[in-house]
Amino acid sequence: MAIILRLDRVMADRKMSLNELARLVGIANVNLSNIKTGKISAIRFSTLEAICDVLDCQPGDLLEFRREGEEDAWEAAPPREKNSRAN
Repeated sequence: MAIILRLDRVMADRKMSLNELARLVGIANVNLSNIKTGKISAIRFSTLEAICDVLDCQPGDLLEFRREGEEDAWEAAPPREKNSRAN
C-alpha cells in the first residue's frame, strides 16, 4: 500500500512555484520540496490545511491511496492508434 502525493500536479494546475507556495504556507522550501517529492512519512494536519487553503483544494486532491501492484490509469491504458475511427 502506498500514499501518493500529487502536490506537484496541483501546483502546476495553479501555476504556483515551490518558493511562492512555501512563502504563503509559512514553511521552509526544503520541507515543502520533501513533501512535493514524497520524501516524507508524515505530514501535520496544520501543514496540510495551510497548503489546501493556499491552493484552494481538498486533501484528496493532494493525496491518493494506491494498493500495491496498481498502476496509474494512464500507465495501464493501452496506446491508442492514430487516426482510428470507431465502427
